[in-house]
Order: sequence, then structure tokens, then C-alpha cells
Amino acid sequence: MLEQAAATQPLNDVQLMLLRLFSRPVSTQDLDAIQHILLDYYNNALQKELDRVIEEKNITREDYDKILSNQ
Repeated sequence: MLEQAAATQPLNDVQLMLLRLFSRPVSTQDLDAIQHILLDYYNNALQKELDRVIEEKNITREDYDKILSNQ
């Protein structure tokens, strides 16, 4: 079923760019480095979004402690 969904949805700009980028042979070392760069990018983006939500909702350390103590 996932294959059908992927086949019917057009590729987004990032996917197209990556396909063009990797249309040539890439060493395992290069692939590892690129994967690391992408993971760092998305980790940083996620952390920024998390920081934004925490600030927007005024979440404090005490809020986390309350949640953890109720488990």
C-alpha cells in the first residue's frame, strides 16, 4: 500500500534535488557524510521548533517535573 501511495504522489523539490545529486556514483564515506549533514540539519530544525513551542506555551522545568512524577 505504501508503494502505491509513493507512486501516485509527485516528488517534492528536495527529493528531486537529491535524485539529481546522487545520479552519479557516491562513495560510502560520502554517503555517510551526507547522511550526517542531513540528520544534523533536521535535528537543528526540530530543536528550534521545540524551543519555539516551549517558549510560546511557557512550559517550565516544573511542568516537566510534574509530568514525570505522575508516571
